[in-house]
Amino acid sequence: MVIEEPDPAPYDAFAHRAPFRPTRNTNRIRTIASIAAGLLMLAAVAVILWTTAPGLAEKIGLSIGPAELPLRIVDNPIERRKMANGSELFAVSGQVTNPSSQRQRVPDIRADLRDAQGKIVFSWTITPPQRSLAPNAAIDFNSAQVDVPATSKRLDLSFVGEDRDTAG
Repeated sequence: MVIEEPDPAPYDAFAHRAPFRPTRNTNRIRTIASIAAGLLMLAAVAVILWTTAPGLAEKIGLSIGPAELPLRIVDNPIERRKMANGSELFAVSGQVTNPSSQRQRVPDIRADLRDAQGKIVFSWTITPPQRSLAPNAAIDFNSAQVDVPATSKRLDLSFVGEDRDTAG
């Protein structure tokens, strides 16, 4: 008599099978999300500094944008006047022109008073009346200071952020 063995069962109780589905690596997902968020924040700051915050980048020491502006400064003669209280009023006026064919952002204007040797003895910042200038347009500016040093012999006007010659 021959005993027949039953066919092997499709289920093996001792075979290795994962009892559950593998979990996601949450630390890896969080790291990737953090890096992506950081890059987006840096891009947003760069866009803000580049487009909508005139002068902000220069104030924090970054030079963003073209090295040379097409804008030009034309200054009028300096006016020194004694006031009734004995102080001296130093008035500066001029015009910023845009000879280019594109609208330009107008940065702050830096006024440097120099002595006979070319050293800066007094300086201040002039805020322009508007921050953008249409093509082939001009805007007037003016500023006044009281009691500037009497040793000042020359006035140099430049845009904030522009490289200036310190020797004259």
